[in-house]
Amino acid sequence: MNQILVIFKALADSSRLRILKLLQKSELCGCHIGAALGIVQPQVSFHMKILKKAGLIEQRRCGRWTYYRLNDADMFIRFLLMSALERIDDREAQPDLMRLEKFRTSQANPCK
Repeated sequence: MNQILVIFKALADSSRLRILKLLQKSELCGCHIGAALGIVQPQVSFHMKILKKAGLIEQRRCGRWTYYRLNDADMFIRFLLMSALERIDDREAQPDLMRLEKFRTSQANPCK
């Protein structure tokens, strides 16, 4: 029961739901997540730690960068995320996606 509480607490935050919605589209570097949400790296790390502890995301290191993706190995997590993220209108995620695309194409993007 404790793990279920951790999962639902992780889902009970709008910033973390926005992050999950972005990760639904593709794997992202932490700097991309910060740029898309307009938050600084320590805030990104804080949210990612909670999402990882809940088992909702996985991460991999590539040099000095950390990339995150949705955890699709656990069937319960996969269906829970699919159900929850389906309820978030794509129009609500549009500003984050636009900031992400602008950052990806900018000179400020360190992950190029």
